[in-house]
Amino acid sequence: MQLNRISPDVVAQAMTYSEYKNLIDSLFAEGRTTGENQSASYLEYTRMAIQRMKRWDKTIRIDQQMTELVKKLPPQLWVIITEAWCGDAAQTIPYISKLAELNPTIQLRLILRDENPEIMNQYLTHGARSIPKLIALSPGLQQEYFVWGPKPSYLMEKQREFKTDPKGKTSKEFVEEVHLWYARDKNLTLGKELSHCFYQAFDL
Repeated sequence: MQLNRISPDVVAQAMTYSEYKNLIDSLFAEGRTTGENQSASYLEYTRMAIQRMKRWDKTIRIDQQMTELVKKLPPQLWVIITEAWCGDAAQTIPYISKLAELNPTIQLRLILRDENPEIMNQYLTHGARSIPKLIALSPGLQQEYFVWGPKPSYLMEKQREFKTDPKGKTSKEFVEEVHLWYARDKNLTLGKELSHCFYQAFDL
């Protein structure tokens, strides 16, 4: 599969996980966030995202089976499309970063959705610009190994059910339930889904 949007120039300008967190921290200190929406609500989402990432960075544990699997992966580039205010990104990117650290041949880079619309438009979810999206590529960018996102399939289904029939539940209540699920799941579901993706990389 020839990829005509994620170019070497895009990768060269992309951020490491540390650079991404530093950018968010510096913008938030100035009362700003990433992306086009600079509303008070998005600043609050960013504040919560910073807290969640810091918490996960300290508490994430990778089990031995996943550790061994990731260490066996062939060299690849992981590109994540994200924004600072995204709640799902804050819940999942720290785990993905920890996985990448296990294998020195995996390069993790992050790009911002609103600054890369042409790339985002290649990875829509049911027509929506949902994030985060993890795209695994060969080192030469010629082959796409797998795509994951924007959230675990369980939450995708719960979101579909909520939009179809909210049953009197508000959007705020639904979002609170989502983040409670993330806290209780402790990345187990994400790990299982990524394991399935990793085996696709072996098969290519």
